[in-house]
Amino acid sequence: MFTGIIQGTATLTHILDHEGMRTFTLAFPPGFCTDLAIGASVSVDGVCLTVTELLSADTASFDVILQSLNVTTLSAYAVGAVVNVERAAKDGAEIGGHPLSGHIDFSATIEAVRSSDTNRVMRVAIPSDFRKYVFAKGYIAINGASLTVSEVNRAEGWFEVWLIPETRRMTVFEQKQAGDRLNIEIERGTQVVVDTVREAVQESLGKLQPLLEAILKEKGLVLEDLLELPKQVR
Repeated sequence: MFTGIIQGTATLTHILDHEGMRTFTLAFPPGFCTDLAIGASVSVDGVCLTVTELLSADTASFDVILQSLNVTTLSAYAVGAVVNVERAAKDGAEIGGHPLSGHIDFSATIEAVRSSDTNRVMRVAIPSDFRKYVFAKGYIAINGASLTVSEVNRAEGWFEVWLIPETRRMTVFEQKQAGDRLNIEIERGTQVVVDTVREAVQESLGKLQPLLEAILKEKGLVLEDLLELPKQVR
């Protein structure tokens, strides 16, 4: 498990392709690898990877299986790429963000970026199958960073997050631009609530559900807009 609080960035120094697998070698910030062991988990741009070899005090290798390459952005990285990294949370660790598994649900494209001296806003596209899980003021993980959704438009298929100066300093997001791809992990608690409520609605409304959804669509709404989910405020 991870907390979603990025501990620094690492640089991809070597790539080796195998049959159905790719090995990454990463150079980490000084001190990041202290007591790191083979078999330990590290979040790399939000993807949970396992240490397979310790090459030096600040360098380690990871094997990335084909499924992870297909679902995430890792297949597109080249030597020199910079990634967000976080070590697995220890028992009793403070959860400054929200609990993450490191299992990416989908990769998404940045539609637009707005920046000022203090803030940076990213608008990110949402695939249609996952729009029902994204709520304003709810948590979402982007490249392993726990962030709060500031605004969402399910009809148009996008959400926005605001990045404070500390997040901009500690992560790769300062370099991200429109068209870049990001790894997204939805918040599991929200997913469970949404799926449970939808199942209850389906059982209650039966054949009336499509009619209700059609009426809502005429008003620019979807069924999820009627859900009363707990607001998560950071």
